[in-house]
Amino acid sequence: MDKAKRMILILALLVVAVAAGLVAFWYVQTRNVEIARYAVVESDGSIEIRDYPALTVAEVTRTGSRDQAVRAGFGPLARYIFASDRAGDRIAMTAPVTQQQGGEAWTIQFIMPSGYTLASLPKPAGADVRLSEEPPVRRAAIRFSGWWNDALFAEKNAALQDWLRRKGLATSGPPIFAYYNDPFTPGFLRRNEILYDLAQK
Repeated sequence: MDKAKRMILILALLVVAVAAGLVAFWYVQTRNVEIARYAVVESDGSIEIRDYPALTVAEVTRTGSRDQAVRAGFGPLARYIFASDRAGDRIAMTAPVTQQQGGEAWTIQFIMPSGYTLASLPKPAGADVRLSEEPPVRRAAIRFSGWWNDALFAEKNAALQDWLRRKGLATSGPPIFAYYNDPFTPGFLRRNEILYDLAQK
């Protein structure tokens, strides 16, 4: 084997090793993160109808674009759960982080671990972070991987809306964007979702 071929082989092995390392790191980082509970009612490829129980959340409201709002909202929520600006114990991070637009503003939510209630959660340091309980709800969801960009979200949102139209299902409220991974996770390993609350019949 000549020198050029050996170099190509070495580079290929390095690429495989790096990719394997990224997958292993992602697995270790995500396997212990609590995922918001739900029951699947219907499944069709990447789309599901789900029933969610009541969920306790911490939330903030921010303006700007989708990307600007979620970045601005993440900080105060992270400081709350990690007890950076309040008394009490740290709260474990869960998934997903959700974001929903209402008028000119976006609401960004961290879902609290299942062992917490409104009564047992520590009080936020100020009025910026709000605690609330979301009622049980049935939602339609589409799951996909990829980088967080508006073009991808628009494509998947259109696919979900088309599926809902064909099924004759009405929605209630704007879409919910759900992010299951941190920003350092490679796009092909990310779990992203768009969800709609389904209108009650």
